[in-house]
Amino acid sequence: MADCDYCGESFDGEVPDSHLRSDHLDELGPIDRRRLGDAEDDDGVSSGPVALVVVLGLAVALVVYVIFFTGGGSAAGVGPAGSDHYHGTMEVTVLGEAVDFSQQQYQLQDRRLHFESGDGTEWHAHATGVTLDYAMEALGFDVTRDSFTYQGTTYEDGSEYDVSVTVNGNVVGPDYTLQEGDSVVVTVERA
Repeated sequence: MADCDYCGESFDGEVPDSHLRSDHLDELGPIDRRRLGDAEDDDGVSSGPVALVVVLGLAVALVVYVIFFTGGGSAAGVGPAGSDHYHGTMEVTVLGEAVDFSQQQYQLQDRRLHFESGDGTEWHAHATGVTLDYAMEALGFDVTRDSFTYQGTTYEDGSEYDVSVTVNGNVVGPDYTLQEGDSVVVTVERA
């Protein structure tokens, strides 16, 4: 036998959920409400969706922090923004057209590597371990050992184009780590 905690009525076995719903719904405590699936907090808001919103909010905050405050994204091996500060020069010429790094699209667009103050000759690295690949990606290009992508067109070294990527006059690959004073020169010409 079980007695209803709200009205004292006796039942065989447990107090039926139907009795609690029909006779005492407005009186139910939080445990009985959860048991019946009608759990709401004091404001009448179900606790499940509130918890989900809190968890999702924390996840979004973490992603925003990683991207905007640590320099973000796909920078394997590159240190956090602010972990170093060094400079060098860069020239990119594609089919006779020199890239103007003083344009806004190259100025302060990435926290780890960029041009700044309207100067288009000197790059600024603000992280340890900045690779040539990372630098090119930060500026909107893609570089491999045999190709260079500029404004959506990929130029492959071979029969139609000569693609040259050098640092301080030496041919380097995309995994080259930039150093203070490095002079990066990328040239794409017709073969």
